[in-house]
Amino acid sequence: MTTNTPPCGWDQAVFRCGRCGAEHTATTEADYLKAVGAHSDAHAVWDRLDPIEQSGLASILRTILSAAGLATELLAIADRQPAEGRDR
Repeated sequence: MTTNTPPCGWDQAVFRCGRCGAEHTATTEADYLKAVGAHSDAHAVWDRLDPIEQSGLASILRTILSAAGLATELLAIADRQPAEGRDR
C-alpha cells in the first residue's frame, strides 16, 4: 500500500513585531522575508526622524496613498523641475 503525502511546505506564517505590535501574514517564504524586511526598514527610517518630521511624513503619506496615481504624478513633476537657479 502506497500513501501519497504532500511535501512539507508553507501554509502561512505570521510576523509579529515586538516593537510596535504590527502583524503581517505571508503565504510564501519570499513574501514573509519581504514583509519582515520592509517593516524593519520602516522602523529604521522612522527612528531617524524627530517627532515633527514623523508627523509631517505620516501626513504626506496619508495624502499620497489615498489617491491613486498621485505618487506617480508627484515624481513626474519632480523629475521635470528645472535645475536650481533657472526660471520656471
